[in-house]
Amino acid sequence: MSEVTALDRVAFEFGSLTVYWYGIIIMAGALIGVILANREGTKQGMPKDTFTDFILIALPISLIFARLYYVLFNWEFYLDNPGKIIAIWQGGIAIHGAILGGTLVAIWYSRRKNIPFLKLADILAPSLILGQAIGRWGNFMNQEAHGGVVTRSFLENLYLPDFIINQMYIDGQYYHPTFLYESLWNFFIFGLLIFVRRKNLVQGEMFFSYLILYSVGRFFIEGMRTDSLLLFDIIRIAQLVSISLIIIGITMIIYRRKNIHLKSEGI
Repeated sequence: MSEVTALDRVAFEFGSLTVYWYGIIIMAGALIGVILANREGTKQGMPKDTFTDFILIALPISLIFARLYYVLFNWEFYLDNPGKIIAIWQGGIAIHGAILGGTLVAIWYSRRKNIPFLKLADILAPSLILGQAIGRWGNFMNQEAHGGVVTRSFLENLYLPDFIINQMYIDGQYYHPTFLYESLWNFFIFGLLIFVRRKNLVQGEMFFSYLILYSVGRFFIEGMRTDSLLLFDIIRIAQLVSISLIIIGITMIIYRRKNIHLKSEGI
């Protein structure tokens, strides 16, 4: 077999500064997401830079929460390697931590700007899932967030281009490209949310649908991954959180629809 060469995770170096593809891809996803949100916000009568101002606050807070979440559930490793806690450029952030941090910022920001939180969240939902779809390619460059061992022929039978197959060759073995499965699922959700955006939805349903749909895909894909964060060494935390978000999302959609129906009936 000819030598398999992985892509370099370093984009470029400028003196002592090293810039990684991981960070570039994450920032690109955030930038595209905020442009999309600003356009939709303008259509709905919001001030021009509502979401630019929001992302400047939400992005760093979300990254901090995402890193803290990851570190918390890998505490034994980081207790022995405290210097690596801030090494976010090496990977190691958890999207559920980012969602938590971003949601808290959105609640605060919506009150500060006198915008209903669910209206803000509905506009952000497609941007969030699009950013996640793009961001998974940062994991690809870092050769992380992959599944179990497979053969090269298995990957070739998926009709994947060589650059993906080669990047899935890690320490002498090929692995499931679970980063790709999740990215494709997220792109599908993005398209679906854009399609239903103009439908007769109750306020909040875009956001809750995002939580439900993402969590369904994440639950099954997480079961294939080899780097899952574990609770008590037996429960995959991402699967537990996904189930919780699915229940919350469905419950809120039913509750809000029922509440609106009762109000329309004058009950």
